[in-house]
Amino acid sequence: MEYNTQKTQLHLPEYGRIIQQLVERCKELSTKEERNEMAMAIIDFMGQRNPQLRDEENYKHKLWDHLFILAEYELDVDSPYPFPTREQLAEKPKRMEYPKLQGDFKFYGKSILQLIEKAIELEQGDEKEALIEVIANNMKKSYNVYNKEHVTDDVIFRHLKELSENRLDLTGIDSLEKSKIYYTSNSNRNGNNNNNNRSNTNRNNQSNNKRRHNNNSNNNHKNRK
Repeated sequence: MEYNTQKTQLHLPEYGRIIQQLVERCKELSTKEERNEMAMAIIDFMGQRNPQLRDEENYKHKLWDHLFILAEYELDVDSPYPFPTREQLAEKPKRMEYPKLQGDFKFYGKSILQLIEKAIELEQGDEKEALIEVIANNMKKSYNVYNKEHVTDDVIFRHLKELSENRLDLTGIDSLEKSKIYYTSNSNRNGNNNNNNRSNTNRNNQSNNKRRHNNNSNNNHKNRK
């Protein structure tokens, strides 16, 4: 009995030994036309054995790369894609940078840093002031969610100043509740509430008028009888 440990090592085990043997047979064919024809058949077979690859972008390109790897980079066929080299596949990915937010500021998230950079780039004016106040409000929400405790506005102002390297400063206002953003949102909210109350009042008045009209109609009908 021959054990798998005694057989040739599989370069890509997910394709199985049958495809590995077909690739070895393809390499032994004498003419390039025969190798091309068999390579195309192997590609189709590989796609059938691994249908999940079809959901990936450029899955055909990936199949041809896998075919070349199975052939140990020694397959003379016409491929629609350039074959990778050993060096390219052995190249390690670049080291990912750690996020800049560490320690006391990690709960603010990367999006806050991006907004801060955007605010720094803006010219002085209402748009910049509004964006800074939006950033501060979101920082306060993130702080309260992460720390499960109330934070004073002066702490948020200090953190904003530190994260922006002293380029954004909100010390000119006493609190976030006195910012333009707060007043604008509250006035809109109050306006919407007032509009809703008026709409409800109008609906109630219309309903009452309909009831009175129906009652009057019924009484007139009874009187005629």
